[in-house]
Amino acid sequence: MAINNTEIDLQVGKFLVSEPFMLDPNFKRVVILICDHQEKEGTIGFILNKSVEMNITDLVSNFPDFESEVYFGGPVQTDSIHYIHRVGDLLEGSLEIADGLWWGGNFEQLKSLVNTGVVKPKDIRFFVGYSGWGEGQLLDEMKAKTWFLLDSDVNFVFNEKYYETLWKNVLAQAGGTHSIIGQIPEKVCFS
Repeated sequence: MAINNTEIDLQVGKFLVSEPFMLDPNFKRVVILICDHQEKEGTIGFILNKSVEMNITDLVSNFPDFESEVYFGGPVQTDSIHYIHRVGDLLEGSLEIADGLWWGGNFEQLKSLVNTGVVKPKDIRFFVGYSGWGEGQLLDEMKAKTWFLLDSDVNFVFNEKYYETLWKNVLAQAGGTHSIIGQIPEKVCFS
C-alpha cells in the first residue's frame, strides 16, 4: 500500500526510530527526538542513544563543573552544541517540543542555572551536531520504510538506564510488530 504525506504524522516531539537493518552507520539502531519540522524547511532532531564518551565540561571550557555526558546528535554541524531539557520557562528562548520537554534557550543563562544548582544533570541532555533532512527528504525515507515514527516518552529521554538499550526499549513499549522488530539481533546470519 502506498503511503502519502497525509498518512505520515511527522511532528515535533515524536521519536524517529531506525529500522533494524539500517546501513548508514550514523543511524544504525538509533532513536531520534524530532525537535523541529517545517514542511518547506525540513526536519531537525537529535540522536538520543549515541554517546561521544565526553562530558560537557570537556567540550566547553568555561562551563561550570557539571557531570553531564554528551551525545552525538547527528552528522550535521558537528562543531555545534545543542541541548534538550525539562526546565522550561526558566531558560529564556527555550522551545517546548512536547509536554515537559524543551529545546535550547539562552546558553549564558543555562550556565548560571547550572552554577547555582537549579539545573541538575538529570534535567538536561547535551548533543554534538544534529540530524537534519531537507524539504520532503525524511518523508521519502519514511515511505521507503527506513524509519518508524512513534510517540515519545520523556522517561526514555532523561533516564540513563535506558540509553544503551533505548532502541530496543522504545520498540518494545510500542508493542505489536514493533516489539517483535526490537528483538531482532544486531548481527543476523543467514545460512
